[in-house]
Amino acid sequence: MPKKIPMRQCLGCREMKPKRELIRVVRSPEGEVSLDFKGKKPGRGAYLCPDPACLKRAKKSKGLERAFSVQIPEEVYASLEEQMGAGHE
Repeated sequence: MPKKIPMRQCLGCREMKPKRELIRVVRSPEGEVSLDFKGKKPGRGAYLCPDPACLKRAKKSKGLERAFSVQIPEEVYASLEEQMGAGHE
């Protein structure tokens, strides 16, 4: 029997993709929002494609705000965009 691949939905493009292909955005118990490339950080997770366009779409549709039930300041989006660029170079 083939091994089951965990699937997650991207908050930007809303497509179901294998968990390994997506980047986990995590809200820590302290309320800090950051990217989790290893998938091991504690806290509430949401997933995005490693594409800055998906981050822009998630920002426009307020997908991260809904996923974490918290207002996300503009600086957090800027730092997420920066981390996304740095993490995939």
